[in-house]
Amino acid sequence: MNKAVRLVRALPLRSRLSLLTAAAVAFAVAAVSVTCWFIVRGQLYNQVDDQLQSAQVSPPLLQSMLRNCQLSEPQDLQQPPSSPIVTIFYSDGSTCTNPINPTVPVQAADLAVAKGTTRSATHSATADDGSEVRVFSQQVVDRETGQVQRGIAVSIAKPLKDVTKPLSSLAWILLIVSGIGVVGAGAAGLWIARAGLRPVDKLTEAVEHVARTEDLSIRIPIEEDSEDEIARLSRSFNSMTASLANSRELQQQLIADAGHELRTPLTSLRTNIELLTRSEETGRPIPEADRKALLASVKAQMTELAALIGDLQTLSRSDAGTPADRVQVVSLQDTVEAALRRARLRGPELTITANVDPWFVRAEPSALERAIVNILDNAVKFSPEGGTVDVTLKDGELTVRDHGPGIPADELPHVFDRFWRSPSARALPGSGLGLSIVARTVQQAGGDVALSPAEGGGTVATIRLPGAPTAPPEVPETP
Repeated sequence: MNKAVRLVRALPLRSRLSLLTAAAVAFAVAAVSVTCWFIVRGQLYNQVDDQLQSAQVSPPLLQSMLRNCQLSEPQDLQQPPSSPIVTIFYSDGSTCTNPINPTVPVQAADLAVAKGTTRSATHSATADDGSEVRVFSQQVVDRETGQVQRGIAVSIAKPLKDVTKPLSSLAWILLIVSGIGVVGAGAAGLWIARAGLRPVDKLTEAVEHVARTEDLSIRIPIEEDSEDEIARLSRSFNSMTASLANSRELQQQLIADAGHELRTPLTSLRTNIELLTRSEETGRPIPEADRKALLASVKAQMTELAALIGDLQTLSRSDAGTPADRVQVVSLQDTVEAALRRARLRGPELTITANVDPWFVRAEPSALERAIVNILDNAVKFSPEGGTVDVTLKDGELTVRDHGPGIPADELPHVFDRFWRSPSARALPGSGLGLSIVARTVQQAGGDVALSPAEGGGTVATIRLPGAPTAPPEVPETP
């Protein structure tokens, strides 16, 4: 059994479907055929039994058979060719029959009738000539007194050839029809499997093509109004390849942008280090002021590289998603106040006002604080000396307003792009990844962020995060 199951599982899916369809049809046809054969057999036997029970042995025939059996040499009694086989038998098992008829053996059921135990019995038997007969035994009633005669009974037997021949013919017909049905079912199952699995074949070819060529632009055509499982699978595959293609494109773009941004500080570092090395090799010292300027430049470039690498690591973690175990209920008010303390240290010449209300959100604490710090750093960076930065948190909406030069309208759609920097801000320190990190962190927390021009000049950064003014009750840990 296990070997057969393994062989079936080793077959291709199309062959398995065809085989299972044929097996199911074969089982159904076999069940119907066997049921039909037994029903017909039962009806034919019932008809024979009814005919035997309705047949009556005439008293003259019965008397002539008894007289003939008493002769030393019984003679053949004249009977119509189609007459049933009549047998007189006694309780001791002896019989009296017409010599021209085959002898039907007496069975226990017949003896019970002769002994008066039962009034009649019906059964099948085999005559001495090998023919199958159906036998009906009944008691003998005295014609004059109307009393049942004990110790004697009479049986009427009829050959079953009129039943067995139709049953044999029916069995062959059912067998042939069943065979044709099974073969037809197998062919139909193969055709249905091919038609039904054609979309799966296309999907398989597409997957093999992607695995072989890494071409993620392939798409599987889908009928617009189709909502079956294959269509859903095809749509999921198309969505997956589109996401992978987009991810690859973003990855390539990130690598290209990172390479471009890294090239500038690395080139500057290389130039400064070559100048210092050449001074050591030639023995011509660089003036002290120039040497200090070179070392300061090297330190600044290293700081910029470290910041850029840190931003890239943060952005890559954001792209990978936030693990569920890092997400916590965070007090946005405390996070904003912590970021404000850092912002005041970086812009001591600025006036930073704050009006923050309690608000609790679900996010990764460190990532959320980094995003708010980036927003405040931008406000501090672009605010004029002695300017003001206004920070407000109310009903889950955080606004940071500076009084700097603002952002041109044509540059607003690009402010959250990776490595994008306004032409007017390229001389300022930064990697162009800060706002990208803000956007990704806020989106993962279920919120949204936007920059817009402020009335009277400057820029307003708005962050909206879902949450509540009170912290949810803590759920006790399961021991």
